[in-house]
Amino acid sequence: MDKPYTIKLFVPDGNPDRCKILNKMNWTGTGLEVSRDAFSTFNGREEFQQAGVYILYGVTDSDESTSELEESDDRPTVYIGQADVVGERLKSHLENKDFWDRAIIFVSSNKGLNRAHITWLEWSLIKTAAAYKRCKLDNSQNPKEPRLIESEKADTTEFLNEILSILPLIDVRVFQEPQKIEVYKKSQTASVRSTTKDTIVIPAWEDGFQETFLEQNCWYAIRISGGKLGEIKYIAAYRVSPISAVTHVAEIESIEPYGDKGKYKVNFVAPAREIDPVRYEVGDSAPQNIRYTNYNRLFSAKNLTELFD
Repeated sequence: MDKPYTIKLFVPDGNPDRCKILNKMNWTGTGLEVSRDAFSTFNGREEFQQAGVYILYGVTDSDESTSELEESDDRPTVYIGQADVVGERLKSHLENKDFWDRAIIFVSSNKGLNRAHITWLEWSLIKTAAAYKRCKLDNSQNPKEPRLIESEKADTTEFLNEILSILPLIDVRVFQEPQKIEVYKKSQTASVRSTTKDTIVIPAWEDGFQETFLEQNCWYAIRISGGKLGEIKYIAAYRVSPISAVTHVAEIESIEPYGDKGKYKVNFVAPAREIDPVRYEVGDSAPQNIRYTNYNRLFSAKNLTELFD
């Protein structure tokens, strides 16, 4: 059961974009978030001289596109590590890892973390991030669980839980399990109004359409308005030039967060089915990003203007 808690946040130089110190009541740990360009300024702090676990967070070049047409993998890139002296390890990552723009470290406020503890924390964070698939892990190795005696494992697990409670407050959600919105079950009992915009139309290049929409029975990464999440029941694909038509539709089984930038992955109940094309005509506005329409219009509209107006 979730419990209320208080986080104390301290900004040592008055600029929250550069450095934040994170503490929690009755916790023996300390968190610190620092931007890449401010690391050299704060590297002399005591926290960086200790043993701890750290997370490098940023984007690779392929993440920077925002167009739905480009079908980019919109997840952040993350590297998880540990070191006896965290600051020294981060110095090396300034040279050998270009993707990160901020680092988050966690150390013990009473210097109670040893090599066994931080190795276990590193393993657990890698395992969690890999399982939830909300980021692209830059770690090349998949470590095995380190051995800890029962009492130490219990204490280190509690330390990990405190870390996981803090990370969402600094917009790091890659360690949270995606919560699916079950659409199909609700659609079986809900009555659909003929005017409800219950269908999302996505523009797709042919490669993405074939590999993802048809073969994987899903689509990502989609930005859906919060008010629409409870209404969307179908997804249709507009295949860009030279086809220039909406040709397939699928019933949605579930919608889940994708990455941690407010976008979603849509899972289908069954493979998409082909419909009579709703074609682009001169004067129509072809979708460049997602559009909403009513499911019934897919079968009555003669062109895109009729589909969306």
